Amino acid sequence: MSNKHKKHEHDPLDDVVVDVEQVYTKTEEFVENNKKSLTIIVGAIVVLVGLYLAYSNFYQGPRETEAKSSMFAAEQFFAKDSFNLAINGDGANYYGFLDIIENYSGTKAANLANYYVGVSYLRLGDYEQAIEYLKQFDGDDIIVSTMAIGLIGDAYSELGDDEQALEYYEKAGKHNANKFTSPYFLMKAGAAAERLGDYQKAFDSYSKIQKEYPESTEAREIEKYIERAKAHL
Repeated sequence: MSNKHKKHEHDPLDDVVVDVEQVYTKTEEFVENNKKSLTIIVGAIVVLVGLYLAYSNFYQGPRETEAKSSMFAAEQFFAKDSFNLAINGDGANYYGFLDIIENYSGTKAANLANYYVGVSYLRLGDYEQAIEYLKQFDGDDIIVSTMAIGLIGDAYSELGDDEQALEYYEKAGKHNANKFTSPYFLMKAGAAAERLGDYQKAFDSYSKIQKEYPESTEAREIEKYIERAKAHL
């Protein structure tokens, strides 16, 4: 019986090991050749992180606290429906929301003040100003952020611009979908669509309330609105 020698089979893992070693060697060479530059980059990152922490802890943090404290009186005026005082303050002892926006720009309090000012102008009948400030508000709270969008729709509706009103009502109906604000603004979207003669959109909005929010207040008599829109299709 003749002896047959097995041929050496190539193991793909050998290539992987070689590749890893090459990469490691090249990395070492890169670090060695660029030691000075890397030290500067790392140092710059450390400085930037330090500046950010110092800014957050020693500047922005105290400003946030001060802004919240300064806004307290304006919030009390707002709660009492004293909207002019809420917006402008009393000119002597208490800040209004506009003062908060101006003096504490970049804070969460100033951002929230935009919402308060927008609502205040809406209640005072200054709809264009209401739109301006509500659009500047950027919130992440489910209810408040949705209300801001829907209230822009209300302001446009009061100005007689039902196309824009419908656009914002639809946005509010979709934004952070929930059983409270969604059916409320879908109902308003349906009404705006009807005023525009767009009965398909009205039908769609009303039907969505019936299907997705059957336990909502708006759903109690939604069938008659659906039938009314359907009759025009």
